[in-house]
Amino acid sequence: MVIGPGGAGVSVTAASGALGRPRGRASTSSDTGAGTTLVPEHDTLLITVDRFSPSASIFGVFRTPDEPVAASSRLHVLSLDRLALLERAWSDFTAVLSETLARSRVSLPGVGVLSEISAAELTALPGIEDFLVLRRIRDEAVSGTWRRIVVDASGVGDPFAFLRSAAVLSQTLNRLWPRHRRLAAAAERPVLAQLTAAVDAIDRDCVDITELTTDAHSVAVHLVVGADDRGERLLPDFLATVDVMGLALRSVILNRGVGDGCDDRIARLRSVVEDGAEIDCLDVPRVDGPIDRAARLRKVGVGLATPNGRRCGCGAAKVAEVDDAQKPAGADRMFELRWRQRLPDPASLQLGRSGDDLLVTVGGFRHPVRLPSVLRRCVVVDAAWDGTEIAITFVPDPAVWPRGR
Repeated sequence: MVIGPGGAGVSVTAASGALGRPRGRASTSSDTGAGTTLVPEHDTLLITVDRFSPSASIFGVFRTPDEPVAASSRLHVLSLDRLALLERAWSDFTAVLSETLARSRVSLPGVGVLSEISAAELTALPGIEDFLVLRRIRDEAVSGTWRRIVVDASGVGDPFAFLRSAAVLSQTLNRLWPRHRRLAAAAERPVLAQLTAAVDAIDRDCVDITELTTDAHSVAVHLVVGADDRGERLLPDFLATVDVMGLALRSVILNRGVGDGCDDRIARLRSVVEDGAEIDCLDVPRVDGPIDRAARLRKVGVGLATPNGRRCGCGAAKVAEVDDAQKPAGADRMFELRWRQRLPDPASLQLGRSGDDLLVTVGGFRHPVRLPSVLRRCVVVDAAWDGTEIAITFVPDPAVWPRGR
C-alpha cells in the first residue's frame, strides 16, 4: 500500500512499483522474462482510489470503474468508483430495512425514514465510503486471483483517516448499538434478526479490514514524501501516526522529482527515517519530461519491498507484569503496555478509554488501539514516554477482576 501527502508523487510511485519487480523475495521463472508463457495471467493488480488518478491514461487504457483492465501481460488496473460502491451498498441495506418494515406489525422509529432514502439521492456518507473502498480492496486481496496487489491511496485527503475508517466505524456501531443489545433485540423480536445480521456483517468486515491493514505478513506500507519543505515538515508526524496505528511500514520513498531534491535535504530526511528504525529509505530520481506513458514510468524504477512480517508501533506492543520491586506501596498486581512511539511533539500525546479500546492521540490524530484481553479488565493509572517508547501502566479493576487472581 502506497500512501503519502497529496502532490508527493504517490500515484506515479505506486504505478512504477506495480510495473516493476518487487523487492525482498526470491526470483521465479515468471520474473526472469525467459518466456511470456510463464507469466501468470493475473500477476499484479494496481488499485487506484482517486477518481482523478492518472494511472489509466499513463498505461493507455480506458478507465473502467470497478472492473480490472489489462494494462500489460503482467499488470491489471482497477479504478474504484466511491459513489458506485456507496449506491450499491445502500441499495442492499435499504432492501433489508424495507423487508424488516414489511414484516413488523409495530412502528420502528427511524427505520422507515432510512428505507425511503434512494441511493440516487446520496452524495456522500462520511467514513462509510472509505470503509466500502477498503472492503472492496480486501475482497480482491482474499480472492486468490492476484499474486500481488498495489494500492495507490492518493486522492483520499488524509491517508491515515482513510485507513482508520473501518476501526472508527466499528467503534461507532458498537457505541450506538452494542452487540449484546443487537442480539437481545433479535431474540425478543425475531423480525429484527435480518437487520441485526446485516449490522453484524458490517461490524465483522470492519474488524477483518482492520486486522488485514495491520498484518505485517500480508501488507507492506510504503510512505512517499517529496524532497521539499512540506515533506520535511510532514515526515516526523507521518511516522508518529504510523506508529500509533501499528501499520507495517516497510519503506520511506524520497521523491527527488518534487522540490529541489538537493543532497542536504535528502540527508536530513534520511536522518529522520533512520533514527533507530528498521525501515528502508529509498530515493526516486527526477525524470526529465512528463511521465505520460509506461516507457517513461519504467525510468522511475521503483521496486516496492514485499511484506516481511515485522510489526511496527502499537502492532508490536508488549504486555508485561510489573515486578514487585517497581510497584508502588499497597499495589497488588500491575501491568505495563509498551511500544515504540515517535513523538515529534510530546505535549500532543493524549490518552482516553472507550470500552475495550485505548484512545491514543498523537499530533491531533486520534486512533483506537484495541487492548489485549488481560488489560480490558484494568484501569489506566499512569503513562510515560522515555524518548523512544511509550509505557502505559494498568491496575486491575476490582469491579470486574476475577477474585483470588
